[in-house]
Amino acid sequence: MLAFATLVVAVYVLAMGYVYALRGRERFASLTEYLRKGWPLFAPLNCALYLMTQRRARAPILSDEAVAELKLLRENWTTFRDEALALHHAGTFEAVANPEAASFYDIGFRTFYKRGWSKFYLTWYGTTHESAKRLCPKSVALLSRLKTMNGCMFAILPPGGQLSRHLDPFACSLRYHMGLATPNDDACFISVDGQRQSWRDGQAFLFDETFLHYVRNDTDQVRVILMGDVERPMAWPGRLFNKAYKAFMRVMVVPNTPEDARGLGNLVFERSRRFMALGQELKRTNKARYKALKFAFNGTLALALLGVLYLPVWLIGQLL
Repeated sequence: MLAFATLVVAVYVLAMGYVYALRGRERFASLTEYLRKGWPLFAPLNCALYLMTQRRARAPILSDEAVAELKLLRENWTTFRDEALALHHAGTFEAVANPEAASFYDIGFRTFYKRGWSKFYLTWYGTTHESAKRLCPKSVALLSRLKTMNGCMFAILPPGGQLSRHLDPFACSLRYHMGLATPNDDACFISVDGQRQSWRDGQAFLFDETFLHYVRNDTDQVRVILMGDVERPMAWPGRLFNKAYKAFMRVMVVPNTPEDARGLGNLVFERSRRFMALGQELKRTNKARYKALKFAFNGTLALALLGVLYLPVWLIGQLL
């Protein structure tokens, strides 16, 4: 038992050290920032997935040609543009980002709303939204022909909007972006591991969202894109994990409108809004107590996730 625990600690230290100090060119400002924002809980798992990733998909930013079937989207980009702009002009994105709507309570993208970003789901890990079928039938029909696109949405960023530097927790997918109605200007860009990529109408690219990245729209025009999760090209063991990941992500389905299906994650997150409001009030009146409660809550959640992810590994260790 002691030997197994020592092995687990050693694997964690090595994996976290690699992610923090060696992977990519961009660095966290401090070890504290990495521990708070770098998802160190998943470092060993992600390092294993990096090793299983095919060589053609290991760069921070990739051409969409790395996944051949994505050509279909580029060839039909005006179809997506027209349906996305119809949503924009109808005020649909603003309605989705309304704190009174269930669509606002999106665990995966909860921090993005701060500076005007919003989205409209088309598909999400096995679910095609009823609102998307009704409002964007041509886009949904095109996406149904793809096998590697696990989830897709329209995403909008207003003039002056931005997303702060961050990375995603799991190395299970590559993020897809295709410009639909963009400023076509280098002042509207995403930076991935220090490499800037601006959007152009009808052009697409992929990037690895587990590298540090941020977004800025320093123009006076709105940016509308098609954004999706493309299955990371991996060797067989990684593909097996991807199947489990897809099942987990179905729990995170977020509706656009009340007619859409919703996952348990969205339901729980919405029901917690009262406690979130109390937390913000405590943060304002007693910051020290707020930080202590936040640390306790996040620690408990991290331990629960750790148990779910690594209990099978521990059981195997016990048998060995």
